[in-house]
Amino acid sequence: MPETSVSSPTKTVTIGPDHPFVIIGERINPTGRRLLAAQMGAMDFSRVQQDAVAQVAAGAQMLDVNAGVPGADEPAILAAAIRAVQEVVDVPLSLDSSVIEALEAGLQVYQGKPLINSVTGEDASLERVLPLAKKHGAAVVGIANDERGIPATPEGRLEIARKIVERAQDYGISPNDVVVDPLAMTVGADHRAATVTLETVRLIRQELGVNTVCGASNISFGLPDRLLLNVAFLAMAIGAGLTAAITNPLEETLRKTVSAADVMMGHDEYCQRWIASVRGAAGRDRPSRRRRRRASTGER
Repeated sequence: MPETSVSSPTKTVTIGPDHPFVIIGERINPTGRRLLAAQMGAMDFSRVQQDAVAQVAAGAQMLDVNAGVPGADEPAILAAAIRAVQEVVDVPLSLDSSVIEALEAGLQVYQGKPLINSVTGEDASLERVLPLAKKHGAAVVGIANDERGIPATPEGRLEIARKIVERAQDYGISPNDVVVDPLAMTVGADHRAATVTLETVRLIRQELGVNTVCGASNISFGLPDRLLLNVAFLAMAIGAGLTAAITNPLEETLRKTVSAADVMMGHDEYCQRWIASVRGAAGRDRPSRRRRRRASTGER
């Protein structure tokens, strides 16, 4: 079974079908977050560090770091953000940029083995990103689109994924270090979007034997009650073979869904983590004996 290992200076995370599902925290991203974008643009990373700590405390095994502030110096911001995040948490990071200079700057300061997010099936992207991944010993996310756009069929996305994996091997990068993004598109625009993604995950697992990751919340974009849609999709995707997702670990329902899926997939031996988490939650919700006595007697 494929295993993709990424690391920080003190912690290694393994993505794979025989391992618990990996949540990659999505919140260090200025897109749609005006205050965060302004702070990052001003090289203020206090909120970035707060988001990093909160996501790891909530259970994220990795964090995605995006520095795409319009009109700003993305290479400088990404490098500084990576330093800031690695000062406060010890989980591996995904370096998220389409700007090759930003990836270079981030890789130069990163401590450990990161995940590069991302490379596409376009020849220009492959020729720029893959040598960079090889040089720095990084794993890489391969997105299933190319010069023609995003294929409408699972078979079309599989074809691009195969090209990325094969081209990576040409550069000396093991298939274990390629994690394919089958692309989760909003079902609000195409009612078949989720089924296409799920079938793509199955085909990649069967035909290429590599790990998969996606931006899970994309599936519900523009729709009401997004959380319910996201967790339904995520549970189905894990069953189809998805091994990681870039998503929001602060959503308790989502975290519980992933934990439950780990139980059902046989990734939680004797359900120990599930039982511990339920007991821990019950303990946090139960008032102490002293608090109960005060409540019953009116003591202050």
